[in-house]
Amino acid sequence: MPLFAVRCVDADGSGPLRQQHLVAHLSHVEAHMARYRIAGPLAPSGSLLVIEAADEDDARAFIMADPYGAAGVWAQVIVEEFRAAAGTWVGGATWK
Repeated sequence: MPLFAVRCVDADGSGPLRQQHLVAHLSHVEAHMARYRIAGPLAPSGSLLVIEAADEDDARAFIMADPYGAAGVWAQVIVEEFRAAAGTWVGGATWK
């Protein structure tokens, strides 16, 4: 399945909303762990995720089903196909 890099930009003043939905958000991540390659906060501005999805629409629907997406924590969600090409996580340089 293709990978997608997703940058979720927090809405202004969404800190309290983020805290309110934190447990549900983390439960959602745990329930769908097989689709995540990496996920975490970009302090203090949002989240960065690399997920598996069939296509961009599937990736966006998956992210918006997260409690943070549904609650409006994120003002903007940027979804782009991602190809891991180099680094320790992919075993070096994939072109070699």
